[in-house]
Amino acid sequence: MSVPDRTSGTSGIVGGAAAGAAAYLLGYLFAYVTQAGAIEDQLAGFNVFAELFGGDPIPTWQAVGWVFYNGHFVETRVPSLVGGSQLTNLISQADGGSLTLLYVVPPVLLVVAGLVASRVAGEREPADGAKNGAFVVAGYLPLAVIGAFLFRHTVREATIAPDLITAVLLAGAVYPAVFGAIGGAGATLLSD
Repeated sequence: MSVPDRTSGTSGIVGGAAAGAAAYLLGYLFAYVTQAGAIEDQLAGFNVFAELFGGDPIPTWQAVGWVFYNGHFVETRVPSLVGGSQLTNLISQADGGSLTLLYVVPPVLLVVAGLVASRVAGEREPADGAKNGAFVVAGYLPLAVIGAFLFRHTVREATIAPDLITAVLLAGAVYPAVFGAIGGAGATLLSD
């Protein structure tokens, strides 16, 4: 009679959390490395006016965060000229090019993270692999919530930031759960 291994659940969560955190950080890093120059150029005019009128210029790292969240289909809340705010996706407004790649990077990184989490847990069955792959939420969700607040920029009374609800629910929970589970299940199928 064999004794069930009770440590695999803990290692699955820890491995999933680590893989999820790595996927988030690598995704942002990819967005920063590929888009920072172009975003900085686009912000130059606005930042000159902001400084002229005593406002704070928008840091490039924050604007890259908006685009990173847009890659998860999380819109950016920007002040409206008529008051209030409106939601916009900066990627969909661009002329294509390398920005469109940002829609692909988060799912790919999360599939790989799910695959790694499943391998670390040593799963052999697709359902168990999917469960362990979905544990990437444990690392991705907290960073998605923190990022939604870090990538917030206030101009006078108006704020530019990722939409908080979709940043938490879509980018932080749904994306890692779905794509991590796909990667986790795929890891068990690849090991056979």
